[in-house]
Amino acid sequence: MPEINQNLEQENKVIVKAYRSLLKSIRRSVDKNDRILIRQAFKLSLEAHKNMRRKSGEPYILHPLAVAQICAEEIGLGVTSVICALLHDTVEDTDITLDLIRLKFGDKVAVIIDGLTKISGVFDQPDRSIQAENFKKMLLTLGDDVRVILIKLADRLHNMRTLDSMSPKSQLKIASETAYVYAPLAHRLGLYALKSELEDLSTKYLQAENYKYVKIRLNETKVQRNKYIRNFIEPISEDLEKEGFDFEIKGRPKSIHSILNKMKIQNVSFDEVYDLFAIRIIVNAAEDGEKSDCWKVYSIVTDHYTPNPDRLRDWVSTPKANGYESLHTTVMGPKGRWVEVQIRTKRMDEIAEKGFAAHWKYKDNGQIDDNGLEGWLSRVREILESPDANAMDFLDDFKLALYSDEIFVFTPKGDLKKLPAGATVLDFAFDIHTDLGNKCIGAKLNNKLVPLNHQLNNGDQVEIISSGKQKPNEEWLDFVITAKAKSKIREYFKHIRLKASAMGKEILERKFKNAKVPFNSDALHILMKHFKLKTVAELYYQVANELIDRTKIDIEEILNSEKNKAPELHQTQKLKPNATLPNDAVVLSENEANMEYAFSKCCNPIPGDEIFGFVTVGEGVKIHRTSCTNALALMSNYGYRIIKAKWANAQNTVQKAFLSSIKVSGIDSVGIVSIITDIISKQLQVNMRSISINSHEGMFEGNIVLEVYDTLQLENIMSAIKNASELITVNRTDLS
Repeated sequence: MPEINQNLEQENKVIVKAYRSLLKSIRRSVDKNDRILIRQAFKLSLEAHKNMRRKSGEPYILHPLAVAQICAEEIGLGVTSVICALLHDTVEDTDITLDLIRLKFGDKVAVIIDGLTKISGVFDQPDRSIQAENFKKMLLTLGDDVRVILIKLADRLHNMRTLDSMSPKSQLKIASETAYVYAPLAHRLGLYALKSELEDLSTKYLQAENYKYVKIRLNETKVQRNKYIRNFIEPISEDLEKEGFDFEIKGRPKSIHSILNKMKIQNVSFDEVYDLFAIRIIVNAAEDGEKSDCWKVYSIVTDHYTPNPDRLRDWVSTPKANGYESLHTTVMGPKGRWVEVQIRTKRMDEIAEKGFAAHWKYKDNGQIDDNGLEGWLSRVREILESPDANAMDFLDDFKLALYSDEIFVFTPKGDLKKLPAGATVLDFAFDIHTDLGNKCIGAKLNNKLVPLNHQLNNGDQVEIISSGKQKPNEEWLDFVITAKAKSKIREYFKHIRLKASAMGKEILERKFKNAKVPFNSDALHILMKHFKLKTVAELYYQVANELIDRTKIDIEEILNSEKNKAPELHQTQKLKPNATLPNDAVVLSENEANMEYAFSKCCNPIPGDEIFGFVTVGEGVKIHRTSCTNALALMSNYGYRIIKAKWANAQNTVQKAFLSSIKVSGIDSVGIVSIITDIISKQLQVNMRSISINSHEGMFEGNIVLEVYDTLQLENIMSAIKNASELITVNRTDLS
């Protein structure tokens, strides 16, 4: 008994310490009334959660306290948000009602808690993952109060920081959701520090080995990196002091996620990533002199180091839509290394770290001082207004829009429009009005005629040319990139298809009636299979548009012939394990242990890769690498179909070869192919299944499919090829 009391006493001390830490973290002055309200919220939450514990075993109250502290300290939100963060789980998880919260804390707090409860209701159920429809619902809550989503992001950040206590399956589900939606949303809202941490924490669980490797290498190179940074900033600091600037210079490493991304996209090793860190110069400037001070600092930097003219980014003159302001340049530093330099004022730095919470100062009534966020939200709402819009398409389009860079173009009257980089004339037309997009045939770009698929550049002045005879074309979906344009084009064709389907259904009903055959789902499915179509809707559509010759639709003959084939059809559809793949290489979780599995062709995992299982419809379990390009989307949208999978113990199984592919490239020289094949076949005695090498303008590139036992053997092969010649680069690729 004394031991239990001692534990409770210790826990109470931890809770009190966390509460005091929260009070200290509230930046702006807190008056007596605010302190009373915060204390009431804390007491209510403490009482509501008194018998609850987290998976880690700690008292549940530490979670809302941590979320409240993130809101105050890391996002910069005020008292209302702190109160809401303390109470964010109470209506969902306890007996506390929304009416009680409204009575004690007022309407604004009740509205935000209601929004947070609705989000939790659709997102945080243990047996389901982010579904596209639910994501749309979450975005709709943005219209009520943006603090709903900011508190939700703080909640997600704390959950990610404490993810170690969850099961491996839950870790994959939560980490993939975070990388797929929450990190891009934090990016769009300008919360760069939060976005980077969410990405890194996701990578920690989705690519555990790669994460550990980069983390170790960053620690190993820390001393020499810091020495380089000191040498780099020394002459700049001296000149800034001479000019009388009040400034701060930071050198910080890039996030592990961004380093891994560079390694993957640029096909380079850790040692070949040149910009492992960025230099940030922050000056204290009066608001009316901010722009000129930033350019003065730029001038001092380029007096010492030569800039790369292609890498100058001026977000001081034209800020990003999420409020981000900064001047970025890449300069040639000592020892021939490129160094990224970010120049900004103190105000700009706070916006860059804390996003909208810093840029749009919240008042007690929840109003926002700027319409930039409202402009973005109104575009989101416009897409959401269409009840028929396909939710999965919407989510994919919206996610792309979250991360896209921006260009600035002008209307004929000189109004500024912000669009994602890569936007076309047609995207611009849809941005102005749906009807203009549907009838767009081209544009006058800076007084020159261009087609509707022409990509726009910064500073272009665009006048849309339309025609009453023009109608949307499905090929438009291949080149428009904005969520609005894609959704409106899909909406148009969905409407057309619905009309056609209704007509097709009428035609078939008449044919069934004439043949005196019942018009039911069984008969329609037989007809659908006869014409090799996947859906009944497609059957109706093809009949209406005469893509199926109506004269060849003999209902009785088709039904009889298909019924005779039915047993044979049933047999061919039964799942057969692929005989060429090892059938005892992977161990699935207990409940699914007896299910048949196959290795996914999109990423072809081999022993040593981190893997998971995905339960398909009709094809058993597909095994994917956690780093597979499709993994994030699968885990985020179909989390309930993800199962735990691991490689069987090699000692208990016969070693079997797996197919894996590598890409080799480099400078073409005599005997280069012979060097590569000798290493693989003769030195390492590995079987090559196929090899294709092409040479063009002094460079060669090729793909080799190998039979290997695990990732260790594959890495040895790649290292041996790299070490054989400095003219060769080699990387693992997915089998096509």
